[in-house]
Amino acid sequence: MSDLAQQITDDMKTAMRERDKGALNVLRALKAAITNTAIEKSGAGTELAEGEVISIIRKQIKQRQDSIEQFEKADRAELAETEKSEITVLEKYLPAALSQEDIEAAVDAAITEAEAESRKDIGKVMKILQEKTGGRADGKTLSQEVMKRLS
Repeated sequence: MSDLAQQITDDMKTAMRERDKGALNVLRALKAAITNTAIEKSGAGTELAEGEVISIIRKQIKQRQDSIEQFEKADRAELAETEKSEITVLEKYLPAALSQEDIEAAVDAAITEAEAESRKDIGKVMKILQEKTGGRADGKTLSQEVMKRLS
């Protein structure tokens, strides 16, 4: 089991002991998503790499951000607040985010490495960037920066 998956399991046990229902629900959902992804990948008992677990956490956060947007449109502030608190719990498991300067430097390096010259090379650049940033930057932010540079 990856260190991150083990940390999530340990924190889930702690939330149970402390009777923290909010954190417990979020961690159970996250654990279920990790287990489901592992089963889809290679069957029961499969362990995911650290990067795959981070990807699942980012996906969970994105789902909650989408929910917040919908709840705010429907004037359901209490539900939006619940989602925001869940995002706070999930963000604890993400690696430190890259600064804008670091993202720009990584994009420049990836463009040079891929020998990209136009927008048709975005795929090659993004593949290199995803490997180099290791989940420390949002894919949307990276792609916007790449598009800015290659236009």
